[in-house]
Amino acid sequence: MLRFHFSAEDLARTRVAAAPHPLWEIASSLHRFQTPAGRWAYAHWYGPARERLREAGLEDVVRRVLLPLFPRASYFPDFLTPLEGTAGLEAGLEAILRTPSDQVAAELAALARVTRMPARLARLTEREARVELVGILRAYHRTVIAPHEEWVRESLHTERIRLARHLLDGGTEGLLEGLGPTVRWKHPCLEISAYPTEHEIHLAGRGLLLIPSYFCWKGPISLADPELPPVLIYSQHHETPTGPPRTGGEGAGSPPLQVLLGRARAAVLQATAAGATTTEAARRAGVTPATATHHTTALRDAGLISSHRHGNTVIHTLTLMGETMLSKNRQEALQGASPARHGPRA
Repeated sequence: MLRFHFSAEDLARTRVAAAPHPLWEIASSLHRFQTPAGRWAYAHWYGPARERLREAGLEDVVRRVLLPLFPRASYFPDFLTPLEGTAGLEAGLEAILRTPSDQVAAELAALARVTRMPARLARLTEREARVELVGILRAYHRTVIAPHEEWVRESLHTERIRLARHLLDGGTEGLLEGLGPTVRWKHPCLEISAYPTEHEIHLAGRGLLLIPSYFCWKGPISLADPELPPVLIYSQHHETPTGPPRTGGEGAGSPPLQVLLGRARAAVLQATAAGATTTEAARRAGVTPATATHHTTALRDAGLISSHRHGNTVIHTLTLMGETMLSKNRQEALQGASPARHGPRA
């Protein structure tokens, strides 16, 4: 169980990261290589990422250095994901270099207690070894994160819109209640029950920084040291796949919304329920961005969605009419569905 203890001051100081934290994305992406759990959600990334690592000659160093440092275990060192990373990759890497040697030594000792850490990693207490590590992290990010960075940023922007709705409807407590099924707000505590260790963090007026992560899957993560600035890294919402797209017409048995709009356009409409960019809607619907643009134009002309530009990004959200249509479709689908048997969660 991970539990954050809030005061009124902490509720006022809780906020959501404005941009992806590149070092947390590195950490979480390395976890994706260590488990098949949720791999369907990253199928578009996983194969190409492995190929890029192979082409860049990074497979061996990832296996020897990065995977042991970022194990999918109950602990990995806090100094690898410093708060300064909220300002970008280079700011985070510079903070790794500035980490005091005694902190690095203590955290590596803690890592050695939970996993088999190669002895050579003990050299990270020396700045020269951390300079080498920073170079590896930079190369890894350039190879497998940067090519995907647009989707990572757009997904975070969509998640901020979703959380803004919870905030407007229910205040900060409403926002905390909307962080996903593994996170529960029980005043005055935020609880993550499926956590590998017992961990109590008293915020003591510092507030909590929520960092939605593209590559984090299911279980939220926090820093081990309660004296560090409090953060909670959690998975952005992923939809469970319903199978391959149909290739024929929308016949009997199709959900009513698909019969009315067609499969792809219905999927685009559903993607905008939490707010979605054109690229994000295209990915969820399994169509090209150009095709998604055609569908969003038609849906906007029909009064089902509205589109707003934020810098170079256009965010599509449901109108009241669109929300009513989706809600009605969900009700009809539930009424027509037979009871399902659910297996264990990944």
